[in-house]
Amino acid sequence: MDTSIKLSYLLNDPDLPEMLRTIALKVNSGERISFDEGVYLYEHADLGYLGVLANYIREKKHGNRTYFNRNFHVEPTNLCVYTCNFCSYSRLIKQKEEGWEMSVDGMLDAVKKYDGEPVTEVHITGGVVPKQNLDFYAEFFRRTKAHRPELHIKALTPVEYYYIFKKAKLSHYDGMKFMKDAGLDSMPGGGAEIFHPEIRTQIANDKCTAEQWLDIHEQAHKLEMRTNATMLYGHIEQFWHRVDHMERLRQLQDKTGGFQAFIPLKFRNQNNQMSNVAEVSVIEDLRNYAVARIYLDNFDHIKAYWAMISRQTAQLSLNFGVDDIDGTLDDTTKIYSMAGAEEQTPGMSTQELVNLIKQVNREPIERDTLYNVVTDYTDFVFEDEVKPQYYKLPVIN
Repeated sequence: MDTSIKLSYLLNDPDLPEMLRTIALKVNSGERISFDEGVYLYEHADLGYLGVLANYIREKKHGNRTYFNRNFHVEPTNLCVYTCNFCSYSRLIKQKEEGWEMSVDGMLDAVKKYDGEPVTEVHITGGVVPKQNLDFYAEFFRRTKAHRPELHIKALTPVEYYYIFKKAKLSHYDGMKFMKDAGLDSMPGGGAEIFHPEIRTQIANDKCTAEQWLDIHEQAHKLEMRTNATMLYGHIEQFWHRVDHMERLRQLQDKTGGFQAFIPLKFRNQNNQMSNVAEVSVIEDLRNYAVARIYLDNFDHIKAYWAMISRQTAQLSLNFGVDDIDGTLDDTTKIYSMAGAEEQTPGMSTQELVNLIKQVNREPIERDTLYNVVTDYTDFVFEDEVKPQYYKLPVIN
């Protein structure tokens, strides 16, 4: 059924509570919902209602299109000067025997493994260590661009940049300009966690503040770089903390327009200091994607990391506001698997991703990092794909 018809049925439901009707009317007319209405959705809206609204917005923006890209990860180190209670990935400097720390040559070797492969993006993020400083990353960016100029470098978060720029005695703007000039193309959305200090001080007290995170993104936007944003949900935060987080992002996006995608990241409780905190259900995952799609009206894309939430949940999310399920990854990231994600060896071929999307009647679109279309796979048939067999029926005279 067409999403506008579903929304019409919803609005004509005589039993729909008045606040939910008001919110649905706003969505129908393209009007922004308020902070309090965002909290109300979390507290009172059921999954079916949220799905209708989120899917209406998703299809109004993108139709049936679902985006993915061919990317790989390079993780320079899992050693870190910071201690985040939710993190299963990093090891403190004193736990060096449990970690790794790559050289520039080692990172470049990781890039060269994909020579001849049709990847469009290298995604770089990891821990924070003194040796991997401004000059370290600038050298890596320059050498990567010299080796493969067309490869898009999406690298590091404000957590890394804040530490690097502070050590180098550079302002956020000058630091981001230095990195851009060295070859940085865009910035991923990590390190946001939950912005409100009431929660941030409990789960990530020693990393950059919300204000510093937002300012580094703002400086990147001033330099005409596009960036993403995340939110770590499903731990000790309350619903209003999530809305506060999205409100700060919405305000910065109103100011700069530099964000491309919002990525809710599910808290996973294995191998970290918050293992006593239960994980939220798949229902809550879908509700969260939907509220994000409704609230962040000025964000073009809502992304689900299939490697973190499972392939099946990623498929479900495509009917709850999500229009992007990230990339092929090729088993190059350990951040999710070490936290207990379903995908312990997260890699999918292009054909697998395309089939995953087609199975839920969406149109698979390979994009580059900036959402330019690389290949429309809607009607594409892979060479080794099993084709249906047709037989002539007997003709009865």
